[in-house]
Amino acid sequence: MVQNTVKSAIRVLIVDDHPVVVSGCRSLFAADASVKVDEAGDAKSGQVAFATGKPDVTIIDINLPDVSGFELMRRIRKEDPDAKIIMFSMNNDPAFVVRSVEMGAQGFVAKSDDPRMLVNAVRKVAAGDKFISPQLAEAVTFSGASIKANPATQMTARELEILRLLGRGDKIAEVADALDISYKTVANTTSLLKQKLGAKNHSDLIRIAVEMRLS
Repeated sequence: MVQNTVKSAIRVLIVDDHPVVVSGCRSLFAADASVKVDEAGDAKSGQVAFATGKPDVTIIDINLPDVSGFELMRRIRKEDPDAKIIMFSMNNDPAFVVRSVEMGAQGFVAKSDDPRMLVNAVRKVAAGDKFISPQLAEAVTFSGASIKANPATQMTARELEILRLLGRGDKIAEVADALDISYKTVANTTSLLKQKLGAKNHSDLIRIAVEMRLS
């Protein structure tokens, strides 16, 4: 007797606040019945969608309106250390590619890459492999010194997130609220960041955050 083996669909969650990007991603997979797509527009709803939908692969934009994709990845991986995550960003700085992988991402695709790269990334990561688009992988290979010199490599995920929120204009109390941590923790981290990055004052720290293109 011949048994039919039906392959289950790959469930993909896209967390991105740009409707054009989300509809573009949906259309990429529309003709493929083996991929089911869900979506969320910010980190908070993305975390809920991950918890309820248990996707096979989660695609996360680094620049989200509430907290960053890095912070969302940290929260998801705390909930599920085996979560398969692809970072998807306009920022193709090799240092951010390296940081994403260090924080646990299995893939990184730039929004400027050929859209088919994202399809390849989803299939590779769903199968348990890692995927960085060839152009970015080459940039990482030849940018060793500049990656080490990038301030992002000196910071923890939490420090990066606090700096990013300060850089977009959030007050210390607003940062504490967004990250669900105490005012004192944010204030202490801000002081440490000033020392680590050689910032003369709070305004100088914000300037550094803006120059790093964290937001």
